Amino acid sequence: MRIDIMTLFPDTVNAVLHESIIGRAAKKGIVEINCVQIRDYTENKQNQVDDYPYGGGFGCVMMAQPLKSCLDDIMSTAEGLRSRVIYMSPQGQTYTQETARRLKRDYDHLVLVCGHYEGVDERFIEQCVDEEISLGDFVLTGGEIAAMAVADSVCRLVPGVLADEQCYTGESHWDGLLEYPQYTRPEVWEGRTVPEVLLNGDHAKVEQWRRKKQFERTMEKRPDMFEKLSVTDKRDRALLEEIRKDAFRKKLTEALSFRPGTPADMGDILRIVGDARASLKKHKVDQWQGAYPDEKAFLFDMDRGECFVLLHGEEIAGFFTLSTREEKCYGEITDGKWTADLPYCVLHRAAVAAEYRGSGMAEYMMKCVEAQARRFDRRSIRVDTHKKNKAMQRLLRDSGYRYRGNVRVAVEPGHDAARQAFEKLLKKEKGDIL
Repeated sequence: MRIDIMTLFPDTVNAVLHESIIGRAAKKGIVEINCVQIRDYTENKQNQVDDYPYGGGFGCVMMAQPLKSCLDDIMSTAEGLRSRVIYMSPQGQTYTQETARRLKRDYDHLVLVCGHYEGVDERFIEQCVDEEISLGDFVLTGGEIAAMAVADSVCRLVPGVLADEQCYTGESHWDGLLEYPQYTRPEVWEGRTVPEVLLNGDHAKVEQWRRKKQFERTMEKRPDMFEKLSVTDKRDRALLEEIRKDAFRKKLTEALSFRPGTPADMGDILRIVGDARASLKKHKVDQWQGAYPDEKAFLFDMDRGECFVLLHGEEIAGFFTLSTREEKCYGEITDGKWTADLPYCVLHRAAVAAEYRGSGMAEYMMKCVEAQARRFDRRSIRVDTHKKNKAMQRLLRDSGYRYRGNVRVAVEPGHDAARQAFEKLLKKEKGDIL
C-alpha cells in the first residue's frame, strides 16, 4: 500500500506516521507513506498557495494550480497502481471502519489531499478528486489530522503491519460491534478485580465472554450501531437472548459479604428455598421436591454454626450450609472414588435468590464456601447434586470441582436418591481471599 499525503506541513505529518507500528512497517517496506509539500509546486516567487475568495469573505482559499501540479507529479510515478484521490473535507461521507476496509481492498495507492485556510478551489475538487471523506460532523483547521487517521487505519489492515490478523478483527467496528474490555496486571487495582473468567485459562469461555461483552457494549454505548446489526449465527443469537435475560436480573452494585445465619433470617431463607424448589420442578429435577429442606433443618444448621447467608449490601441474596461432619453415604461411593483420605467438609443446602441468578452471586457463593472451609481448617470440600441438576453441575465444574462418582442420599419416600458426587482440594494459601 502506497499513500501520498499532499500537505503544507509534511514535517508534522511525517513525525506522526513514521513512528511506532506504522513507522516500523514503513521502514520494512510493507507500506510506503510520502508527505509531499504542496508549496513546492507554486509558480510564483513568493511560493504562494492561497488567495482571497471571489465574492468576498473571511480568510483565503487554496489555489487550484499548486494542488493540480503536485497531484500530477505524484501520479506520474503511480503508473499501473490502482489509485484513489481523496480530499479530507467536513462535507465528505463520514469515515468508518468499513471505509478503511474498502480502501485497503480496492486500491493500492491513495492520495490524501489536505486542505487549509478556508478550503480549496472548487474546480480542483471537481476535476481531480474521486471522493471526499470526513472524520465527523465538526471542522478542523486543516486536513492533516484527518489524513493521518485515514492513513493509519488503512495501513494497519495491510498484512504484516500488525503481528496477526486477529489484532484488528476483534477490535471495535470490525464487524459492526465495539471491542470487549481489556485488562492487564495487576490482578487487583484500587479494589477493582479482573473478571475471573479471564484468569481460569479456559479459552472457549474467554472467547464467549468477550463476544458477549461486545454485544453489551454496543447496545449500551452505540445503540445506533446495534440497530443495524444482522445476527445470523446461532451462538450469537444465544448470547443476545442471555443478555436480554440479564437485563431483568439484579446488578451487584452493593458490597458482597457473608455471615452466619440466624433465626431472624428464616423468612428470607425459606423464600429462596421456595424459588429454588419451583425452578427445579420446572426443569424436572427431583430434588427438594418434598418438605425438605425445612425450617427445622436450617435451625439445626444454625445451632451448629454451619448455616451462612450471602449479603448484597444488607439484603439476603442466598445461603449455604457447610458441615464438618462426615457424611455416611459418601463412604459408599460407586463408579469412582474420592481423591484423598483427608478431613473434609460437606456443602449442603445452597441456593441464591431467583432475582440474583446469573448475576455472579452463585460464583461468589462458591468463593465464600472455600473461605469458610479454610476457617474450618479443611482442605477438602465434598458435595453431591442430582444428575439432572445441570446448573449446579456447571457451577461446580466452573468452580474447580471434579466429578468423583455416584452416591445415594437419604430422601423422602417416592423421590430419587441417586446423586453425583464432586470434590475440590484447596491449595495452601497465606491468607483468606475474602
